[in-house]
Amino acid sequence: MTLSHDVSGNGPTLVLLHSSVCDRRMWDPQWRVLVDAGYRVVRCDFRGFGDSPVADHPYSDAEDVGDLLDHLGIEQAALVGASYGGRVALEVAATRPDAVTALMLLCSGAPGHVPGAALRSFDEQEEALFEAGDLAGAVELNVETWLGPEADEEVRERVRGMQRHAFEVQSAAKEEFDPVETRVDLSRIKAPCLAVSGAHDLADFREIAARLPERISGARHLELSWAGHLPSLERPGAVADLMTRFLREAALGGKTRA
Repeated sequence: MTLSHDVSGNGPTLVLLHSSVCDRRMWDPQWRVLVDAGYRVVRCDFRGFGDSPVADHPYSDAEDVGDLLDHLGIEQAALVGASYGGRVALEVAATRPDAVTALMLLCSGAPGHVPGAALRSFDEQEEALFEAGDLAGAVELNVETWLGPEADEEVRERVRGMQRHAFEVQSAAKEEFDPVETRVDLSRIKAPCLAVSGAHDLADFREIAARLPERISGARHLELSWAGHLPSLERPGAVADLMTRFLREAALGGKTRA
């Protein structure tokens, strides 16, 4: 199966990977900016999100992204991943190190991360609501957990819509298949990497970002004092500027500053 996706623009390829709270529509605020900046921009929906159907067999999101790159004839691309999409981006960059030219992670997860108390509590609450059929309650839990103080009601409603759609698609599935856990060696990553965290995010994601420079040669960490877990939705313009600066400076071998 080829993931549902959009492609627009000309120039170096940039692939946007969404959070599991959202789908590929989360990149709407940055889409035109990145195309106008001279990139061929690709965004996709993981299985069970947006327009991609749920899986009918065991699968890997990173392999799905790799298959999409092959389908589109893309030999090299920069990756930007938010939250779960960041974890997928790390897996792609570690398994295809020569194919990834730059790696920007927004409040990223990481392969093999053991959840802390706050994240475990969230997972347990979400699972209980989902199993009870209280999708509205599960949606609100996600909105309240993942959006920081900069998010206005319009942004909150946008996230509600994406998360609600994902829950409805996933709850309707006859059989559930989770992504296959893959062990990867992050030290194999060659691409310039910027790991962004939000000061208002859960500790897990702040710690992942802060420690990635220890695991990836040349990686840098930047914490945004205003951000929660979804900064690209909370301050879209600021994150679009950060993206374009990082990608330009990564191509030139420079360093991005806040």
